Amino acid sequence: MPGIHPTALVHPGARLGTGVEIGAYSLVGEHVEIGDGTRIGPHVVLAGHTRLGAGNRIFQFCSIGEEPQDKKYAGEPTRLEIGDDNVIREFCTLNTGTAQDAGVTRLGHHNWIMAYVHIAHDCVVGDHTIFANNATLAGHVQVGDYAILGGFTGVHQFCRVGAHVITGIASVVRQDVPPFLTVAGNPLAPHGVNAEGLKRRGFSAEALAGLKRAYKTLYKSGLSLAEAQAAIAEEAQRLPELEPLANFLATSGRGIVR
Repeated sequence: MPGIHPTALVHPGARLGTGVEIGAYSLVGEHVEIGDGTRIGPHVVLAGHTRLGAGNRIFQFCSIGEEPQDKKYAGEPTRLEIGDDNVIREFCTLNTGTAQDAGVTRLGHHNWIMAYVHIAHDCVVGDHTIFANNATLAGHVQVGDYAILGGFTGVHQFCRVGAHVITGIASVVRQDVPPFLTVAGNPLAPHGVNAEGLKRRGFSAEALAGLKRAYKTLYKSGLSLAEAQAAIAEEAQRLPELEPLANFLATSGRGIVR
């Protein structure tokens, strides 16, 4: 049986898996689904059409699944989907999607979301990310796997942050950040490849060397963006680790930080 504190208010329509714990004074709405083994701390609000997978831990004073902060929102039954084994620390806010996009906000698996983080409507966050305190995503943002957002990083709406990116403290992201980069500042500037993080994740010396060459092609060669993109796409045919970078550059909508 789920371990529900006597002061928690759980709607009869909510669906709770095996071994779910819900702390004191938490509220769980009618359309909420909570997967096996998930632990909800005290004073948490779980609202909207929200699904949490298994093994998550939600700390106190979080607001999960509330209406999007979008004036166009008119009560549509949009959703928030959270995967498995995520840690979401104190005072975080994650909103549902909007009808103007896919209608769903998504957080993947094994993410570490620190205190006071905001993930707005229609954002899509991958797996194994780390968001330091007060990192903030505006609406429609995409964040790739293993990305690390430094404290107080702010990401403008519709921007993409590629996989394995790391941002410095108080970075302001107004354009797309290609995969594998270290970036920092306001205005945001690139500072090389996230070599240490990539080593920890098992990238080979050959792959790291190729990524560093690609970085120089993109940022140090004097080539136009189109010329650099073509050169990296050609190199990716010989080094598969470059394919995520080549594909990202080919589909950038807001332009890249450069």
